Amino acid sequence: MTYAASSPPPFGRTLCAMITPFTEEGALDVAGARRLAAHLVEQGCEGLVLSGTTGESPTTSDAEKAELIRAVREAVGERASIVAGVGTADTRHTVNLALEAEKAGADGVLLVTPYYSRPPQDAVEAHFREVADATALPVMLYDIPGRTGTRIEPETMIRLAEHPRIVAVKDCSYDFLGTQKVLAATDLAYYAGCDEHNLALYAVGAAGCVSTVANVAPREIRAVLDAYDAGDTALATRLQRRLTPLINRMMSSNLPGTVTAKALLTTLALPAGPVRPPLRPANATTTTALREAYDHLVVTEPA
Repeated sequence: MTYAASSPPPFGRTLCAMITPFTEEGALDVAGARRLAAHLVEQGCEGLVLSGTTGESPTTSDAEKAELIRAVREAVGERASIVAGVGTADTRHTVNLALEAEKAGADGVLLVTPYYSRPPQDAVEAHFREVADATALPVMLYDIPGRTGTRIEPETMIRLAEHPRIVAVKDCSYDFLGTQKVLAATDLAYYAGCDEHNLALYAVGAAGCVSTVANVAPREIRAVLDAYDAGDTALATRLQRRLTPLINRMMSSNLPGTVTAKALLTTLALPAGPVRPPLRPANATTTTALREAYDHLVVTEPA
């Protein structure tokens, strides 16, 4: 346990769950990844989470994951932390990915709960401990039961907080009370993994956010936390409310955030490319609505 409210967050405050750019032919766009990563850091992101849900990790190869880390490290240097998604449904495979991420230059690893097999809590805990024991990198656990089918229960999280390298959590549990129980009992650095919760979770002691919306609005996402840190909670609230229409369009449109982020990035002439099957691109109507929400956000001054 290394995080406390008075300590710097282990990976920064505003992290972007970065998309993985592909070429029009569907290959990894290494140059595009470098350009997008540099842009996001220049616009205020303090960390980048690669090969997570938004990064299409189920459809990228192990070699592509390592190449992506190396490319982003080259682009951002030490200006931002890099957290590499390495979680799979297979403990051995996850350990191997964690070791490769360490070699490639990641600053930490993101471990999602093993999915599909729906292991019980003792098996979930053993899985995380085995991976955390395998490298020297700090670990961010990823609690997203809506996708994995298995929750990291608060009691399990509290036990895992005793591990010296398990330092953070990306929280997509939608259990605000359970999250506060863990915050009260541990020094884990919690990161909101759902953009609508960024300010609410920060206000009760989280370390920051891992944001999908930051792919397209990094300055606006960071501004919410900056205002709160400056003591202007009213401004932070207004800024979060200004983001709500875009968050709604991107994250509640019955499409994965990967699809909506790539559609919007393309309209902004930033690297994105297609999504990989089984995902399908956003249609023209959805893309137009996304761009309208984005344009309204960036032209509207804080009230």
